[in-house]
Amino acid sequence: MTVLAPVRIFDGRRFLTGHAVVIEGDRIAAVLPVAKAGPGLRLDGTLAPAFLDLQVNGGGGLMVGGDTDMAALRHICATHQRLGCAGVLPTLITDTPDATAAIIAAGIRAVGTPGFLGLHLEGPHLDPRRPGAHDPALIRPMNADDLSRLCDAARALPVLMVTLAPESATPDQIAALSRAGAIVSLGHSDCDYDTARAAFAAGARCATHLFNAMSQMGHRAPGLVGAVLAGNAQAGLIADAVHVHPAAMRAALSARPEGIFLVTDCMGFAGTDLTEMTLQGSQILRRDGRLTLADGTLAGADLRMDRAIRVLVDQAGIAPEQALAMATWEPARAVGLSDEYGALRAGRRADLVLLDDNLALQSVWIAGRPVIPG
Repeated sequence: MTVLAPVRIFDGRRFLTGHAVVIEGDRIAAVLPVAKAGPGLRLDGTLAPAFLDLQVNGGGGLMVGGDTDMAALRHICATHQRLGCAGVLPTLITDTPDATAAIIAAGIRAVGTPGFLGLHLEGPHLDPRRPGAHDPALIRPMNADDLSRLCDAARALPVLMVTLAPESATPDQIAALSRAGAIVSLGHSDCDYDTARAAFAAGARCATHLFNAMSQMGHRAPGLVGAVLAGNAQAGLIADAVHVHPAAMRAALSARPEGIFLVTDCMGFAGTDLTEMTLQGSQILRRDGRLTLADGTLAGADLRMDRAIRVLVDQAGIAPEQALAMATWEPARAVGLSDEYGALRAGRRADLVLLDDNLALQSVWIAGRPVIPG
């Protein structure tokens, strides 16, 4: 049995002081007042659930691609565990049908790998008017073979998130994906408000990197941003103060205090000191806290989850408990894993992080065991 007694605990929704977390094996046995917990390890800082990241394009020097095998997925997941993530969704951006089939097969083989929650397929069924760093030549509408492949993957994987644009998938296709168990997320779309609302009604229940690569909110044309902020779909947010201005973050979180979760959208740079990488034949540059293609187009984010939390608190003025929930409880809820992750409660997995007074990562425990932070 291990007893951890920090200055304060964030249990997934609120702060507790004068409490300790009791760990038995790989599970949390109890969260209770220190006086009842017995002797424990005194810790400076805040003990919180380990993070979940639902959009990672790579890590540890490796990118997710058509040649990614089970060993590479294991390496990427282990890298993110050292960065404080209990679990991640390795993310394949727009690619060929063969590459999509290959990463699905690798993902199915990787089920049970520590830190592997499932897959996120971001494309290729997007709007070519909003490609971002995706190769426009590979963007295409969904066909019957694509739908069958994705539905089969959704049934075989613990979690499958599919980012698509309603311009490239019909409401019937969205409904079929949802029935198969996929989490359909709208993104890379220039759709109008009504089209977005129709896609959500068909079964989409999330939006990918809110504000980025999507139709913006105007007072007469609310777009996809407006459909998210006026509805109840969940949404990822890249809080690096590069992809989204802190004032826009604050406005979004005022409109939707629940339902928005943090993602890093990180590349293979995560956990490394690399300054350049290649993505589908294009060079990605790491400069001054941002990742870009040679023409300046943003290509993912140079971001860790603890830094995203600090940006929300320090630059967007978000309360620490809300920011922490966006990295823990909210993503767990978004993918239906809140019974296991995202909260410090009896019976949950003993995946924890210790943050200092500035909310920077200090220590990590995965399944009750200490992990050296990256």
